[in-house]
Amino acid sequence: MREALARARQWGFLGEGSLDVHVAHAGGFAAAAESAEARRAPTDSPRWMDLGSGGGIPGLVLARAWPDREGVLLEANRRRGEFLRAAVDDLGWAERVSVVIERAETAGRDPNLRGGFSLVVARSFGPPAVTAECAAPFLRVSGLLVVSEPPGASGPQDGGSERWPEDGLADVGLIPAGRWQHEFGYQLMRQVEPCPPRFPRRVGVARKRPLY
Repeated sequence: MREALARARQWGFLGEGSLDVHVAHAGGFAAAAESAEARRAPTDSPRWMDLGSGGGIPGLVLARAWPDREGVLLEANRRRGEFLRAAVDDLGWAERVSVVIERAETAGRDPNLRGGFSLVVARSFGPPAVTAECAAPFLRVSGLLVVSEPPGASGPQDGGSERWPEDGLADVGLIPAGRWQHEFGYQLMRQVEPCPPRFPRRVGVARKRPLY
C-alpha cells in the first residue's frame, strides 16, 4: 500500500508531507467512525465510500484497515481513477473494493450507489456545503459522514459549527454528530432522513448556489 501511495505522490496525486503523516491522517477517519459507531447499534450494511479518493487517501488506508468491509473509491478524474483501479488490483482487493470514475453529482443518482452506504468519508473534497450535498445521497438512514477539518477549525463537541450549520445540513437529511479530535480533527454528521430526491443537483450547481 505504501508503494502505491508513493507512486501517487510521485504522479502529483498526493500533497506535500511525509507518507507517515498521510497514513496517520487517513487512519483518523477509521478511528472517528468507529468511535461514533461504538455508541450506536451496529448496522447491517458496513459498506463505505471515499468521496473524491484522489491519490488513495484515505481510501486505500481504510481498505487495509477493514478487510471484512466492502468499499467504493469514487473519483471524477479518469487518470487518478485508473491509478486507483491499478492499485486495488495490485493489492488483491478487487473483490471487496471497487473504483467508480464519475462525478459525485452523477453517481449520487445511480440506484446501485444511492442510499447504500453506512459510512462516507471525505478529505479535501470541497467546501462544506458542497461536501454535504454530494455525500448525503450515498448515505443510508443512520449512516455517518466523516469529513476532515482544516487546522484551527472548531465547533461544539455535540454539534456543528459555522462550517456545518444545522439548518443547512437539514436540507439534505443530515444532522451534526459531534467533532472527533486526536492528532487531526474530523467533523461527524448523521443521516437521519433519506436525502430528498432533488439532491444532488446538476454538476456544478452545488458550487454556484451552495446550500448555505
